[in-house]
Amino acid sequence: MPKTSARLLSLLSLLQARRDWPGALLAERLAVSPRTVRRDVDRLRELGYPISATKGPDGGYRLDAGTELPPLLFDDEQAVALAVALQIAATTGAGIEEAAARALNTVRQVMPARLRRRIDTFQVTAVERPAMRPGPRVGSGVLMALSAAVHAREVLRFDYTPVSPPGAVGDGRAGSAPRRVQPHHLVTWGGRWYLVAWDLDREDWRTFRADRIIPRVPTGPRFTPRELPGGEVAAFVVGRFRGSGGSGDWPCRGEVILDLPAAVVSRYARDGVVEELGPDRCRLVLGSWSWPGLAATIGGFDADIEVVGPAELKDAFAYLARRYADAATRREGGSRRRA
Repeated sequence: MPKTSARLLSLLSLLQARRDWPGALLAERLAVSPRTVRRDVDRLRELGYPISATKGPDGGYRLDAGTELPPLLFDDEQAVALAVALQIAATTGAGIEEAAARALNTVRQVMPARLRRRIDTFQVTAVERPAMRPGPRVGSGVLMALSAAVHAREVLRFDYTPVSPPGAVGDGRAGSAPRRVQPHHLVTWGGRWYLVAWDLDREDWRTFRADRIIPRVPTGPRFTPRELPGGEVAAFVVGRFRGSGGSGDWPCRGEVILDLPAAVVSRYARDGVVEELGPDRCRLVLGSWSWPGLAATIGGFDADIEVVGPAELKDAFAYLARRYADAATRREGGSRRRA
């Protein structure tokens, strides 16, 4: 029979592995008597583990949730997965970086050397885009409140802090308006957290930045979820940021022929479609949030361009050509140079 301490750890590991355990099966797995199982369960209860018992011929034991978090056991793969998840958590902007670092240190200290070597080879570095400020941090309490409302399907009331203009004085809360929404999804996009919800007062879908939300308590009544346009939250969010009303496609899409190899163009075409027409010629179908924006993006390719369509894209190229010509002839101070 294994020593009591080792047997307790084995019992705890079994209780964590499944919801309900018949007492006879536990005794068989541990190679002890049912009486010994009962004594070991009592010892675990004394250590703070909330274990409930069910009576009857098929009676057994269950590890329940308690008021405090007791020590837990993880197998090797669970421990590695937990450590990796904690490293990634520090890059989400969820306001839990310090807590995640402390939790990772705690887990790493008790890991066997073979597992520490595995997680030490996994390093995550958050890299901000050039010329952009770091994404705003969101308090973990706010994220938990939003997530709870989404899960409970309860109307959420909150103040929405407007973005202060550059040079403004104050904390940015002046003029915030209370909102009433039916929260549907909590998502991340471009390093920021957003709440996708049905705005009850505006009777339309809205996407709110979580760092600007100040939740009010208590939450409102439960609601029956509406169907999100398109059915998929990812396509809806992408469409909203592209300005296409949630369809997931760009509002402006055009087709051109470039005097460049398809292999070169495809490296910089984002989600565009590139078709090879010859060794140094290809067709590009690309989208953008505006026609001038699309023309400017295509103009970034150092090659001759033939516009296939539509007419709006040709007009955008003409518009940019006039703007660039004006910029080339404009003197400092606003006047133009004479030809």
